[in-house]
Amino acid sequence: MNKLRSILLSAAFLLLIAAPGAHGQTADEIVTKHIAALGGREKIQSVHSLYLEGVAVLQNGTEINTKTWKVKDKLYRQEISFGMGNIVIIVTPQKGWSSNPRDGGGFKVMPDEQLKALQLQMDPAGPLVDYAAQGSKVELLGKDTVSGKECYMIKLTPATGQAVTYSFDVQTYYVLRETRKGGGMFGGGGRRGGNPDGEVNIDFSDYQKTPEGYIFPYTIVTGSFGAKTSVEKLEVNKDADVTALSKPAN
Repeated sequence: MNKLRSILLSAAFLLLIAAPGAHGQTADEIVTKHIAALGGREKIQSVHSLYLEGVAVLQNGTEINTKTWKVKDKLYRQEISFGMGNIVIIVTPQKGWSSNPRDGGGFKVMPDEQLKALQLQMDPAGPLVDYAAQGSKVELLGKDTVSGKECYMIKLTPATGQAVTYSFDVQTYYVLRETRKGGGMFGGGGRRGGNPDGEVNIDFSDYQKTPEGYIFPYTIVTGSFGAKTSVEKLEVNKDADVTALSKPAN
């Protein structure tokens, strides 16, 4: 009887230590490793502005050029040029606008939900580095697979309530996918009448280190549109005319 009890206790102990989460990492630990993989908190927080230029070519030969500005707590602006014209997205701490030729052109005020979701993009360091101090919470959802690589899924819920899910490579701790609301924007495919509450995936790969020691992904695939954007120019902490870039000029 005692031997049977010992066997059962041993089996229960083995099940306990093998159970998910018993020796697994917490959301905080995964985010901490992600920050370390990108060079550490101090290095990431030294990014105050970011400018990107990228290009993608569709199967039909259409070339899409993008320009993106991120200025900490001041501005997020993206310009997308393609065969039909230009799409422009402008986000500031107070308001946001978008212009899309498929919707008749001209700038339209961004709905509050989209504005809140995209305001996270104003921080070039990203919302994960100092999430606790910003009133955000993180939650480990489990695991998934992105481009054949096993990932930890972590849900970030900012104080605004606009949750974003990140998929971290279990080996490198780089973000391979970001999933957030915003399906009505170009990121969701640019379709007229798109659901603004629909989810959009943004996939990241080809991480490289800049001469200044910053690490960024140089390949980005956004939404159902599916075009693979290659970053051709990346500038960190360059001066930007925030006043001019924040104006929704028609």
